[in-house]
Amino acid sequence: MRAERVVERRAGENRAERAVEDAVRTEAAIEETRRADRDTSRIRWLRDQVTRLRKRLPLRRRLSGGLAHGVMSAVAALLAYLPTQFLGLREGFWAAITAVAVAQTEFGATRSTARDQFTGAAVGGVVGLGAYLTLGPSLPTYAAAVIVAILVCWLVNVASACRLAAITTTIILLVPHLGPVERMAGSRVIEVGWGVCVAIVTVWLVTRLNRRIGIKL
Repeated sequence: MRAERVVERRAGENRAERAVEDAVRTEAAIEETRRADRDTSRIRWLRDQVTRLRKRLPLRRRLSGGLAHGVMSAVAALLAYLPTQFLGLREGFWAAITAVAVAQTEFGATRSTARDQFTGAAVGGVVGLGAYLTLGPSLPTYAAAVIVAILVCWLVNVASACRLAAITTTIILLVPHLGPVERMAGSRVIEVGWGVCVAIVTVWLVTRLNRRIGIKL
């Protein structure tokens, strides 16, 4: 009898310990969710503040900044597009589009956008191609592929790339194309990657040049 009571007491203690551990883990998960919500709110607030500050810039500063951004984007787009014609890429305009989307007046913002563009294209290409080859082109397949592409971006902690991932998946599954779908998906990733590289190099060179001659955008 005494041994049974000891066993029951230990079992009760174990259950109590597990309950405490579960409560601690639950509380930690709740706190982490709250922290993530606070961080998201702060990021949105900072973005709003930056937008408001830009709107308050003097006309002359907006003119010079917009002109510099436009020239830099145009140069990056041309440098990204022209080689695709010699390489035989049929839709080299995607490289130009990517270069325009990536090129920013600040090098740090350019790197962040470049990461999002390439990650989104890679994830969307892999998911879209996998869905096409395994399930075939259909609206249910397309819807499921978009969900998976966005989910993957969130899981790898690059949620800002989910839009391009979904767009790339859309192109692969909905846009009519000539030739094997594998070639189209591979070309899309190559074109986006090339546009990203050109934009980064262009913005880096412009930033270095501006620092040397003392120009601030």
